[in-house]
Order: sequence, then structure tokens, then C-alpha cells
Amino acid sequence: MPQIDQISAIYASQLFWLVVVFALIYFGIGRAMLPKIERTIEDRDAKIKGDIAAAEKARAEADAADDAYQAKLGASRGEAQAAAAKAKAEAALAAEKRVKKVDADIATKVEQAEAELQAQRDEAVAGIETVAIEAAQEIVAKVSGLKVDKRAATKAVKTALGA
Repeated sequence: MPQIDQISAIYASQLFWLVVVFALIYFGIGRAMLPKIERTIEDRDAKIKGDIAAAEKARAEADAADDAYQAKLGASRGEAQAAAAKAKAEAALAAEKRVKKVDADIATKVEQAEAELQAQRDEAVAGIETVAIEAAQEIVAKVSGLKVDKRAATKAVKTALGA
């Protein structure tokens, strides 16, 4: 059969071109494209490593900045607490001074009021004595018909009042 005789010639030709095409693909990809792909992968790996290193450096700087911030925050809190305590102490001293001043003013007013009260009491007692002396003179004059001088009536009223 002639078709079977042609198979070896056709297959030999096809195998030859298959080898040529695979050789071209191998050398084309292996020699031309593969180095470019490897270089791209290496560049990408280098960029990733650089980015990771930069990120770690940035994180370390951020941690250092955070530590500094926390230290400043703690110092600021301490200063604020000290300032608040100082202000509280100053306010307490000022309030104490105001209370002492007001107490002194009140004590002065109380002393003045007591003095006025004593003066009014003395004046009232003197008025009562005067009225009592005059009443005693009139009573003695009406009851006994005698006239009592003012000195004797004053002595009698003072003795009766216990003064």
C-alpha cells in the first residue's frame, strides 16, 4: 500500500520540523525571554525586600516617636497634676485668708454690736433708775405725804436694784 509507504517519509519530515520548532521555542524562550523574566523576578524581590526594610525602618521610627510621645504625655500629665495641686493649694490658702478676714470682720462687728448693746443696756438701766427714783419720790410723797430728796431716793433705788 502506498499510503503506508509514505508514512515514514511524512513522519520523518514532521519529526524534523517538530524538533526545529521546539529548538526555536527552547532557545527563544530559554535564551531570550527567561533572563528577562528572571531579572524581573529579581527586581521584584529586591523591591519587596527594600519595601519591607523601609516599612520596618518606618515602624521602628514610629515606635520611637510613640515612645517619645508617651514620655512627653507622661511628663505633661505630671506637670498638669503638679499645676493642679499648686492651684488647689493656692486656692485653699486664698480661701483660708478670706475666711480669716471675714472672721476678723465678723468679730469686730460682734464686738461693736456688744458694745452698742451694753451701752443701750446701761442707758436703759439708767433710764429705769431715773424712772424708779422719780416714782419712789412720788409714791412716798403720796403715801406718807413726806418729801424725799433725790439723793436719798437714788440710794434706796440702788439698794433695791442691787446695783
